[in-house]
Amino acid sequence: MTNVNDSVSAPPAQVHRLLVPGLVFMGMVVAVVSSLGAPLIPTIAESDHISVNDAQWALTVTFLMAAVATPLTGRLGDGPHRRRVIIAALAAVTAGAVLAALPLGFPFLLVGRAMQGIGLGLTPLGITVVRDALPVERSRPAAAVLSVTTVAGVGLGYPVTGLVAQFGGLHAAFWFGAVVSALGLAVAAIVVPSSAHRPRRPVDLPGGILLGASLVGLLLALSEGESWGWTSPLLLGVVAGSLLVLAGWVLRELRAAHPLVDLRLLRRPTVLTADVTALLAGVGMYLLISLVTRFVQTPVSSGYGLGASVFVAGLVLVPFSAASVVSTRITRVLVTRIPVGAALALGAFVMLLAMLVFSYARGAMWEVLVVMALAGLGVGAIFAVMPGLIVGSVPPHETGSATSFNQVIRYIGYAAGSTLSAVVLETHTAPAHALPSDSGYTDAGLVAVVMWIATAVAALVLPRLRPRAADGTPVPSAGSAEATPAERRGRRTASDRVLADEGLADAVSAGPVETSAATPGGRAATAAGRIPPHETTED
Repeated sequence: MTNVNDSVSAPPAQVHRLLVPGLVFMGMVVAVVSSLGAPLIPTIAESDHISVNDAQWALTVTFLMAAVATPLTGRLGDGPHRRRVIIAALAAVTAGAVLAALPLGFPFLLVGRAMQGIGLGLTPLGITVVRDALPVERSRPAAAVLSVTTVAGVGLGYPVTGLVAQFGGLHAAFWFGAVVSALGLAVAAIVVPSSAHRPRRPVDLPGGILLGASLVGLLLALSEGESWGWTSPLLLGVVAGSLLVLAGWVLRELRAAHPLVDLRLLRRPTVLTADVTALLAGVGMYLLISLVTRFVQTPVSSGYGLGASVFVAGLVLVPFSAASVVSTRITRVLVTRIPVGAALALGAFVMLLAMLVFSYARGAMWEVLVVMALAGLGVGAIFAVMPGLIVGSVPPHETGSATSFNQVIRYIGYAAGSTLSAVVLETHTAPAHALPSDSGYTDAGLVAVVMWIATAVAALVLPRLRPRAADGTPVPSAGSAEATPAERRGRRTASDRVLADEGLADAVSAGPVETSAATPGGRAATAAGRIPPHETTED
């Protein structure tokens, strides 16, 4: 029996006093990198003389690369090379920003944006660093801050890069990103401790290649479906081939001795809940962000656009980030009173409300600002809870891999949402016209509404699934015939037991907690709502 908070026997390196501020700054670097996408899409299209739909790949390719690179960096981050991985990722981000800043044309900008996507895996690595380097009472709040840094940082990154782009041009925005990334690289070299004491673990590089190939194929099919034809043999062949490769990746991960991602962790209802809601929420979130930043920059002459500058388009994201910070604090209180699944569903409902408002009331800037504030409240609640579902359910040696996979799922959702927004708007663009009709934004908003309904349903249903033991057999639920009377007395509902027993009320934002995800017995919370530490068997 081992406690999941037990660390490796060898002592870790001395922790730098600026570790947490340094990691937060690195999270802000990630926010700046992502902010070089959505508001700049119309500017990229105009600068490189391409369609807005093609320019959308400048955002999609970043998330696509992040989805491929993050599990690799996460697995490496679980071993002795964590410091090197973080520094190398920031070096790649800096080099990618420089390449995108040079006036070499759209293909080179795409390559640079892909390189920047490598850095988007830094947040789960940062959570792994604080869990490994800090005591529990310090790592929990530190991980909470890190888990929302990238969302909150959007409110700073978008207007700043938009301002630079408006007055200095498109390439100046990427030079700004290069400077910020270089500063992050210097900070990482100073504050990130060594993890040489951790055991070396093999990296499943073929698994990463299979995952990347399948995702590229699926996103390519989604983005080119309108031009290829949704029932064309080429599109159907690409989709079928991508699904076969994805199935091969799943089989490989399930059979590998050292998988890139331990998919067997999905047997745990909390992990499954976090990953499924991350995918659906990612699609819904970037549908909104891509639609809003494009809509507000649409010329007034279109009959529906607001004609805002790229700087104003960035400012529109400020209420989103501010509300997400407020929502995180509210969520910490909520999860001590309601099941975490209900908190996730509540966040999805708020996002659904935001998308309904955008779909039918977006004729003035103040209405768009209200939409983004509502969206921030919803997304803040969802993404504050999500890391705790993961970290509270897995042993320490799987933290980096599991949180990175959850981040991968988010990035897949982001990329799909970005691409889907372009696809829907393209279907509402008449031949020989550059701009879609206003109804395209309404229909795209309604697609996002469907995604948020699905997110709420998943958040309420999945936690109630019966957890499974290491051999795959179901753990008896509280009301089942095979459960003992003591087990029935010791448990709440399936949802409350699984979620609360993993200490999520105490560590809503990715704190390291003791868990009993695979144990048959439940335990009661103390009067203060805290979950007492215990021992558990690792899967």
